[in-house]
Amino acid sequence: MALSHELILIYTTYFVATASPGPSNMAIMGTAMKKGRGAALALAGGVIGGSMLWALLAACGVLTVLATFAQLLIVLKIGGGLYLLWLAFKAGKSALRRPDEAQFAPGDEKVAYGKLFRQGILMHIGNPKAILTWVAIMSVALKPGATAAALPAILCGCAAICVIVFCGYALLFSTAVMSAFYRRIRRGLDALLACCFGIAGLKLVLSRS
Repeated sequence: MALSHELILIYTTYFVATASPGPSNMAIMGTAMKKGRGAALALAGGVIGGSMLWALLAACGVLTVLATFAQLLIVLKIGGGLYLLWLAFKAGKSALRRPDEAQFAPGDEKVAYGKLFRQGILMHIGNPKAILTWVAIMSVALKPGATAAALPAILCGCAAICVIVFCGYALLFSTAVMSAFYRRIRRGLDALLACCFGIAGLKLVLSRS
């Protein structure tokens, strides 16, 4: 019974943290409206892959070791922050461009799914909060007295939540209605993305803890 209560608490906490607006969710949302469902799912796949990579490293105890070395976390913060600032710069440039109907017209432009997948991985790997989140989760899964089923249940459950949330964003915002809406708010959305990435990037770069 205690394990069930702990699992519910872990799932709830992870869902709230995953579904809350942040750089990854905003990027998936913007990509879905601008480039379509396939592109958004590719980006979401990268974010999911990055999250599960941290989960596996946490399960192996690697993140617990990493979290004890402040220098390594600082390097990771700065790297992730600079990457987010680069994304903010790109979104800001897009926001400054005047609307051009040609960019919304169907064309032969190929979507770089691999590039989007890598972007998703980099966004999540560059977020040190993911390390601390999984360290906290694994402190429950691997505590003395935990059953053998606890770790698989946590990993599988959080993986399912991750897929549902991020792919849900991709599917929801890639509908025809949202695509048409994007045409009207393109510059505003890009400006919002630039602010979101910029604030998150600066917080990582300037944070001392």
